[in-house]
Amino acid sequence: MVREKKIYPLAEGLTTADTYAVLGNVEKFQKHKHAWKVWRALKDFGCVAYPVAEDLKRIDGSKVYPNLTELKDKVTVVVPCLLPEQLGSLVSDAASAGVKGIWFQEQTWTQELQQECDSAEVAVIRGCVLRHKVYPVIGMHYLNPCYWHGFRDAKVPAKRLGR
Repeated sequence: MVREKKIYPLAEGLTTADTYAVLGNVEKFQKHKHAWKVWRALKDFGCVAYPVAEDLKRIDGSKVYPNLTELKDKVTVVVPCLLPEQLGSLVSDAASAGVKGIWFQEQTWTQELQQECDSAEVAVIRGCVLRHKVYPVIGMHYLNPCYWHGFRDAKVPAKRLGR
């Protein structure tokens, strides 16, 4: 008997059924910074998530793609985890890869990027992926800013192995 995959809602119409490309760089993936945390959280939600970084081949056993064009027609949403200065051709690359939306993390959105997305007809979603994560009660989860910023947002439980 095959179980159906449970689909959870995320921000602004996105769900765990969408496929994601997490855009970062070597430092943000290897040093377990925001890009790595977002990628791991999406995988824990049960989403198909691809890491994208130029000078990195593998991370935690997964292939890292050098750019969005390598993922043409594989992803529906791009999650940039870089500063706006490093996102030069993001919107044009995303549009050419067939992406329907860009989920801008905190401090990655700018008015210029918004205008580019509007002209390319790419949906803009704003807010942190980590707001939808269930944080364990033990420890200091009350001090985590993602816990408080997403206090009332829909939460996605981590997938359980063997279930």
